[in-house]
Amino acid sequence: MTSRNPQSAEARRQLIEFISSDAVFHGDFTLTSGKKASYYVDLRKVSLDHRVAPLIGQVMIDLIADVPDVAAVGGMTMGADPIATAVLHQGAARGLAYDAFVVRKEPKDHGRGKQVEGPDVAGKRVIVLEDTSTTGGSPLKAIEALRAVGAEIAAVAVVVDRDTGAREVIEAAGVPYLAAIGLKDLGLS
Repeated sequence: MTSRNPQSAEARRQLIEFISSDAVFHGDFTLTSGKKASYYVDLRKVSLDHRVAPLIGQVMIDLIADVPDVAAVGGMTMGADPIATAVLHQGAARGLAYDAFVVRKEPKDHGRGKQVEGPDVAGKRVIVLEDTSTTGGSPLKAIEALRAVGAEIAAVAVVVDRDTGAREVIEAAGVPYLAAIGLKDLGLS
């Protein structure tokens, strides 16, 4: 990701610093994919932090800035929720109109039975967000639910790409994949 201005570069630098110091854990971990890893990136440790959420919003807005006609951002609950709200708030501060949505793992079994919550996305271009991406499974589930309600998928955008195949899976599904931060940025490659 290239930064558009010095402020953007500084926000990205600060975000990398917070993730490295507060959200990277070393040890023996089993990932969602079932694979073993010697580190774990727990972005919720920082995405829900008042100091870091605005940085995430700024960095992600810069990442998606060249994607035209995006009406809304969001993804699978829970990882994408704070990312989407950070984009919504930072976008509003910049005069941009990004709505946010939440994709439930399953449709509700009561009320209106919705799986996609938030403003109506039917006929609108949306970006599926993810905090960290390993296999690409969560974004693909979100894409399926969003297409079922008539949304057009403009891209998948992740804060941290683990470089474990998610990009290839998403692109093979015909969806552009954008990542703000890679393992090299975090000193993990």
